[in-house]
Amino acid sequence: MNTLFDKIWDAHVVTLIEEGPTQVYIDRLYCHEVTSPQAFEGMRARGLKCFRPEKIYCMPDHNTPTHDQDKPIEDPVSKKQVDTLAKNAEEFGLTHYGMLNERNGIIHVVGPERGLTLPGMTIVCGDSHTSTHGAVGAIAFGIGTSEVEMVMASQCILQSRPKTMRISVEGELKSGVTAKDLALYVMSKMTTSGATGYFIEYAGSAVRNLSMEGRLTLCNLSIEMGARGGMIAPDEVTFAYLEGRENSPKGADWDQAVAYWKTLKSDEHAQFDKEIIFEAADIEPMITYGTNPGMGMGITQHIPLTDGMDEVAKTTYLKSLEYMGFEPGECLLGKQIDYVFLGSCTNGRIEDFRAFASLVKGRRKAEHVVAWLVPGSWMVDAQIREEGLDKIFEAAGFELRQPGCSACLAMNDDKIPAGKYAVSTSNRNFEGRQGPGARTILAGPLVAAAAAVTGVITDPREMMKS
Repeated sequence: MNTLFDKIWDAHVVTLIEEGPTQVYIDRLYCHEVTSPQAFEGMRARGLKCFRPEKIYCMPDHNTPTHDQDKPIEDPVSKKQVDTLAKNAEEFGLTHYGMLNERNGIIHVVGPERGLTLPGMTIVCGDSHTSTHGAVGAIAFGIGTSEVEMVMASQCILQSRPKTMRISVEGELKSGVTAKDLALYVMSKMTTSGATGYFIEYAGSAVRNLSMEGRLTLCNLSIEMGARGGMIAPDEVTFAYLEGRENSPKGADWDQAVAYWKTLKSDEHAQFDKEIIFEAADIEPMITYGTNPGMGMGITQHIPLTDGMDEVAKTTYLKSLEYMGFEPGECLLGKQIDYVFLGSCTNGRIEDFRAFASLVKGRRKAEHVVAWLVPGSWMVDAQIREEGLDKIFEAAGFELRQPGCSACLAMNDDKIPAGKYAVSTSNRNFEGRQGPGARTILAGPLVAAAAAVTGVITDPREMMKS
């Protein structure tokens, strides 16, 4: 009796090294501009070519500005990284989707939407949020730069086999609760180290009822619990999402692929190293109050007190709250915010923009709020315009920016100033993540929309009633 992870992993084992790591074949390597330069340099120094260049896809996303992409990048470091990726891809004969290419965007958004990410694959990238791709039923995980070079040279990687964990969320999500809220809730219970050493399979009725975009959001955040990656068994939702995509199989190949994909599920009595069950009914819209993604709470709740903490934990906890300017026991409803960011590989898909638009339609952005609405790809940008969401945003006082990682991390122009509060749909709220001294409150697209309109932290369910 095998788990979904076991089935895919075992199908990709090349060599088992006794009392050592496993050599695993990799179906897809994604490269962006930040973690690939040294890998290419290493290949060049050893006189190597990429073993299977057709399996490697490159695109800039972290350093790309989200405005004036038709002009040279002003920041010299960002420009050098973006230009270097283009040169390396050309030299090594790799597919490269540069800025303004219709296939460009955040690599973890583009992979699934272009059908490059498929069930049963092994997928790696020099980026921790590669776990996103596991949502289609793949083994996907982030790797270091030396490992990027290893895959370039051999299309294989040496890895220790992780343990397996199944997290089931049963029941139906309440109105106003998104996949991001589900993920933040699970993280708040698991903590940022609760899944260390494990590969997670998400299951249960609440997970099965998520859209493909919602599943991508959930798997994206697996790494924030310390997990090696996260995955969801492919089903009719997966197949409907992938059918007809640019790189998905076609015709008889599609039928054959789906027949195989239907076998990719954990056997009925498969044994996991750990099983955890949550109830969907317990989840409300979530926000974070600290400086790691596990410090989250329901939006109507109060910041936990220090009761029961040992001195070390208490000191760390209070330091985090001090950075955020919060106090134990405080409720954050009504707290004034300064910035709102909708986007990133966590919430930069069309469904996220639909959710945001549903709440801001017929309303106006709060005057003091700076809002960055950043599509995860040019395909998402096109969908926004086709559906007229851009008109809704414009009427409400919002401006749509160009695709990129944007304010998820301070590697481009979109930085939150020191001391300012940002309600962000991204994945990390570490100190300085969105800019030196920036204060990040992680949330889903509905909570972000409510904050953008009211100028304060607001329960979106209250606005959904009116």
